Amino acid sequence: MLFGVLHTAVKFESLHMLATLLSQKESPLHDALRSMPSTIWKSHIRGGIIDVLQNRVVSSEKLQALLLAECMMSILGENWLSEDHKILDNKNAISVDKFVLLVLQSARVEVAVLLNELAFSKYESSKSSQTDDAIIQKQRNLAILFSLIERIIKMISDASSGEGEPSQTICEKTIMQVITGLNETISLVLDFLQDAKDHGQRKGDDLLAAVRIVGSYLAETPYACQEKTGHLLEFIFSIEGQDESSPFYSVRFMLPMLSQITTTADGCRTLVSFGGYKAVIDCLIKMTEENGMMIDDGSMFLACDTIINIMSNRKNYPIQMEPCFIRLLQALITWAGTTDASSVIMTASSLCTMVMELTSEEFLLSFSGFDPKTLGSLSDLIVRSLRQDIPDEDREQLNQKQIIASGYRCWADRFPSVRNVVHQHASV
Repeated sequence: MLFGVLHTAVKFESLHMLATLLSQKESPLHDALRSMPSTIWKSHIRGGIIDVLQNRVVSSEKLQALLLAECMMSILGENWLSEDHKILDNKNAISVDKFVLLVLQSARVEVAVLLNELAFSKYESSKSSQTDDAIIQKQRNLAILFSLIERIIKMISDASSGEGEPSQTICEKTIMQVITGLNETISLVLDFLQDAKDHGQRKGDDLLAAVRIVGSYLAETPYACQEKTGHLLEFIFSIEGQDESSPFYSVRFMLPMLSQITTTADGCRTLVSFGGYKAVIDCLIKMTEENGMMIDDGSMFLACDTIINIMSNRKNYPIQMEPCFIRLLQALITWAGTTDASSVIMTASSLCTMVMELTSEEFLLSFSGFDPKTLGSLSDLIVRSLRQDIPDEDREQLNQKQIIASGYRCWADRFPSVRNVVHQHASV
C-alpha cells in the first residue's frame, strides 16, 4: 500500500484519497474491507498514520491522518486502535500502547488549537480576518477530532471493564495516561463552553459538539471535572444546535451522567437548584412526541432513571405539581403504549405513580389535553404493571413493582376512576 510504505508526496496524495473514500457514510467499500481476511492493509494504514503523526508535517496533513484513524475505528470498531498488528521490517512499527498515545496526543493538540482559534474568531471578530468558510472548516475539523476522541473513550472504557477484544494488548499504565489526557482535554472543552457562556452564545453546532464530547466522557466518569461541570450545567442545558428551535440534544447527551449523579443527594440538589429536572422532562417528552423525535429506549430509560432519582429524594427539596409533570404523564403513557416489554411498562408506571402522589384525579382532568380517555390509559398502565409476572431474580423490576403498589395505596383515594379499574383487574 502506497500510503504505508512511501515517503514522498504520493504518501499525502494517498492519505487524502483514503480519507475521502473511507469517510463516506454507509459505503459498500466498508463491508468489503470488513470481510477481507488479511490484516496487512490495516497494518499499512497504521504505519502510514504513524509516519505522518510522528514527523514534522503541517497541521492539515495531521488532521487527515487523524480523520483516517477515525474512519478505521468507525468501520472496524473502536478496538482497531489497540489491536496488535505488526508488519515485518516496517521501520515505523511501534507498540500498541505508543500508537494509542500518539493518536490521542495528536488529537488533543489539534483540539486545543482549534478551540482557541474558534473562540478567538467568534469573540474577537473585530481582530479576526478569517472568513466564514474558514470558520466552518475549523468547526468540521473539530467535529472529526471529537468523534475520534469519543471512540477512544469507548475503547478505554471497554479495556478498563474487561469488555475489550482478546487482541487488545493495551496496558494499565497506558490506560491511566489516556484517562489523564482525556481529563485535560475535557477541561479545555469546558473552558470553551465557559467562554461561550461569558459571551452570551448558546447556539451553534460547535457548542453542541462540545456538549456531546463532554457527555460521552462524563458517562464513563461522572464526577470528573466536577466543579466546572456543576457551574456550567444550567448553561449546557440551554445550548442549541444551529437547526434546533429549543434545547434537546444538549440535555440528551448529558443523560448518562445525570442518571448516575442523581443517585446521590448532592447530585439531585445540583439538578433541582436550577430546575434542571424540568429540562430532562422536556427532553423525555420530545422523544415521545408524534412526528417528533424517534423513541430511543436507551435515552428514555436514562431520563426516567434521572427523574425517578429526583422524585425519590424530593423530601430534601420542594417539588410541586407543575404542567410539565402532566405532559410527562402523557409521554409515559405514549411510550408504554408502544410495547409489551416489561422493562418499559414497569419503569413508566413507577414514574407515573410517583407523579400521581403530587396531584389528584380532579386536578389532572382540569387541564386541557388530559381527558377521561387519557386517565383511562393511565389506569390501564397501572394495571399492566401490577399484573406483570416478575422473576425473583429481577430485583430492579421487583423494586419497581413495590414502588407502584405502595404509591397506589397512597393516592388511590384521590383517583377514584383509577382505583375502580385497578380493583377490577388487579390485586394490590
